[in-house]
Amino acid sequence: MPDPLVLLHGFTQTGASWDAVRAHLDLGDRPVVTPDQRGHGAAAEVRPILLPAMAADAMAAAYGTPVGEARPGAGSLGGTLALGGYSMGGRAALLAALASPGRVSHLALISTTAGIEDDDQRQLRASADDLLATRLAEGTIEEIADSWGAGPLFAAQAPEVAAAARADRLRNTPAGLAASLRGAGTGRMGNLWPGLGALTMPSLVLVGERDEKFRALGERLAAALPDAEFVVVPGAGHQLPLEAPAAVAAALTALLQR
Repeated sequence: MPDPLVLLHGFTQTGASWDAVRAHLDLGDRPVVTPDQRGHGAAAEVRPILLPAMAADAMAAAYGTPVGEARPGAGSLGGTLALGGYSMGGRAALLAALASPGRVSHLALISTTAGIEDDDQRQLRASADDLLATRLAEGTIEEIADSWGAGPLFAAQAPEVAAAARADRLRNTPAGLAASLRGAGTGRMGNLWPGLGALTMPSLVLVGERDEKFRALGERLAAALPDAEFVVVPGAGHQLPLEAPAAVAAALTALLQR
């Protein structure tokens, strides 16, 4: 049996956001696992929401352990897996790969980052995330879905993509999203850039052509990873699993053949 492929979704989405990618994947008997992460979907009430715990969940999900029942630091349990993540999910996947050396056979990082390097800037981001989390907790899930979808990262999305993203966001709760932002936002993530050279597995860094900020971050990620391929999806923005599922599936398939 091939290694399972675990795919982690982004903030405000759920594991269902990978459905279109899964429909384009043809991986034979390789299992594909797309769990809801802590604070989201079916795991909306799972606590604590911290990136190390989410990383442990990702490693355990490949072998059937429900979200919330894995233990950070238990990376020796279970077998190997291929691991990918989009945006917030990419940050969790990166941390999981660093925390569990030897268990990740392939790594896919989609529209993501290795953290904020400057301590002061990271603290400012954490404070901003806390303020936003308070506003999220006070709103309805419909208000959150609409306001988040109107953000600059999702500008110029096709109407059907925006509708699919909104429908997925409605699977969440204000309390779960607020807790996720407080515990696992970019401001709460450490600076992982110095450790990227230790990740020697075949890797993929995938970004959208129109996503200027994350194109630049992706170029840096690919340059820092020892065995990474950098792929730009033409005409696409940030939310690649929904905007360009066929391209994401093709890139993942090519990665798993390396």
